[in-house]
Amino acid sequence: MRTFLVITDESDEARAALRFAARRAVAVDGAVHILALVAQQNFSAFGGVQATIEQEARDRAEMLAHGVAGNLLAESGIMPTISVKIGNGQKIVSAFLESHKEVAALILGAAKGGNPGPLVTYFAACAGSLPCPLYVIPADYDERDSDHMA
Repeated sequence: MRTFLVITDESDEARAALRFAARRAVAVDGAVHILALVAQQNFSAFGGVQATIEQEARDRAEMLAHGVAGNLLAESGIMPTISVKIGNGQKIVSAFLESHKEVAALILGAAKGGNPGPLVTYFAACAGSLPCPLYVIPADYDERDSDHMA
């Protein structure tokens, strides 16, 4: 089964990317995998405090991913798979793609303005060496137009 990997957060561009991925998955009888990333804390406070902060961030990312999954199910009938990972986003996504050969495409949302975001910048630069196609979806992508594009 073709799986479309979407990296998600609370941004408009992530919602646009997820909507696009859902349309693609429906069109090819595929699946959607939502990967929520949690940045690792850069400070070394007391071990318990740092662990609590990271756990709270992980819990928030899981709640976000489950909320997005519910919306996706209601809109498209697809129940996505969800993963939440802590650490460097570029390394996590690269490792995920290497270990999940079923991923048919990496779908990222690009932020408005001059900087599309760190993941888009990184993966666009190495798109030719990725194990799957890269789709970059603009933050203001019109969902009505995505019906005929997917």
